Amino acid sequence: MLTGEIRSQIDSIWNDFWSGGVSNPLSVIEQITYLLFIKRLDELQTLEEKKALVLKRPLERPTFPEGNDPEGRPYRDLRWSVFKSFEPREMFAVVDRHVFPFLQRLGGEGSAFAQHMKDARLAIATPALLSKAVEKLDAVPMEDRDTKGDVYEYMLGKIASAGQNGQFRTPRHIIALMVELVAPTPTDIICDPAAGTCGFLVAASEYLRREYPEVMQDPKLRQHFHDEAFNGFDFDATMLRIGAMNMMLHGVEGANVAYRDSLAEDHTADSGHYSVILANPPFAGSLDYEATAKDLQQIVKTKKTELLFLALFLRLLKVGGRAAVIVPEGVLFGSSKAHKELRRMLIEDHKLDAVISLPSGVFRPYAGVSTAILVFTKTGVGGTDFVWFYDIEADGWSLDDKRQPLLSDDKLGPRPAAALNEGEHGKNNLPDVATRWRDRATSECDRPRTAQSFCMDKAAIAANNYDLSINRYKESSHEEIDHASPAEIIVELRRLESEISESLSRLEEHIA
Repeated sequence: MLTGEIRSQIDSIWNDFWSGGVSNPLSVIEQITYLLFIKRLDELQTLEEKKALVLKRPLERPTFPEGNDPEGRPYRDLRWSVFKSFEPREMFAVVDRHVFPFLQRLGGEGSAFAQHMKDARLAIATPALLSKAVEKLDAVPMEDRDTKGDVYEYMLGKIASAGQNGQFRTPRHIIALMVELVAPTPTDIICDPAAGTCGFLVAASEYLRREYPEVMQDPKLRQHFHDEAFNGFDFDATMLRIGAMNMMLHGVEGANVAYRDSLAEDHTADSGHYSVILANPPFAGSLDYEATAKDLQQIVKTKKTELLFLALFLRLLKVGGRAAVIVPEGVLFGSSKAHKELRRMLIEDHKLDAVISLPSGVFRPYAGVSTAILVFTKTGVGGTDFVWFYDIEADGWSLDDKRQPLLSDDKLGPRPAAALNEGEHGKNNLPDVATRWRDRATSECDRPRTAQSFCMDKAAIAANNYDLSINRYKESSHEEIDHASPAEIIVELRRLESEISESLSRLEEHIA
């Protein structure tokens, strides 16, 4: 966790950008990210130089070569440790005219990194602002990878609080829970087809470092970790740059973060390639058939993006691959033919492991939509005997627009540092989700349907048109009031609204 002092330093840098005319929060974090990345390149060069000195051999992987750049400037001047001492106007000239072109060439012509950086430019308007930002960032203690990651996560949180760009951010503790559910291993190939800032991939990398220390010790596993394990796609160039640098700042050197419109492009090349999928894709409503990948239409005939993404996940997963993905509530009970068919497919043709309902305030302040986590395994031959349901009522944070923590830092997230008592469980259900998930095939099968979690037989779900909303199956205990709560009424109204909307859509298509 970041100290209050480091948070204050980052806030101060952020405020300098705002007062210096860089007001778009994405632009602020993009410019700070460039500077952090430039600083990181110098650190890597210093590390290689120390290694070469100790081993008494030439540099193996120099970031900054000997000699001059194409403009005649010595490459050594492009290093953070050198230009940070320059007078502001000279610093500005070096960073603008030499460092950024160097970044664009880094990795070689045609490399994924070069593609991300081809439009990168210095958007800091004055030498004074650049000098101030460099000075303050240099003073932030980020020697250790965890601190670098925490600094970055803190800045990404500022995107969410800024409002309009918050859709790019899934809460870190929800991501951590989903990673716990799929439990990636050192040989997995992990993909997020709607990567954004690469939060899921970062969390998966941290999980592997923590659970499998041998990843960094075994040369083969280390190479797989850096070059093959993490794959993310997005069609927003700014988010791709931020995501790619996020992975590098978290210690993953060669993540495949690439430009792709996941719903529009054919997926023949990487069909069945990935063993784990983690995602919270954007759900924009409907797409034209003409704009949708034909291989996805073969799985499910629909224009709804939330269903097309599920079809995409099934297409990309290899047999035996597993996924934990966030879907809007309508996927669970939508009455259209496509909704029912996709749910039937997950249950009858593959193995649907769990449906975990999230509180409607999880994505506030920028969205109040009700969502759920689906956990499933691609088999192609069925395998669903029962589905495990869990109704998360509290995630450790207030469910209003402020989203304030309800517990101390050591009691938040799915794996808190300190144990929670019964009262604290009522404020953070996530550790309980992780514990019960591990028992879903044993003691969880004996829980009554009045409990917070329970299992439902496949036949019962099939008899209900494959409805996956927890309220379809959950029963009230004798101690509960015998009339519906406001929350239950809202859920039922949403269900009716969805069914009416689907009926109207079918009617309009029939008339047309």
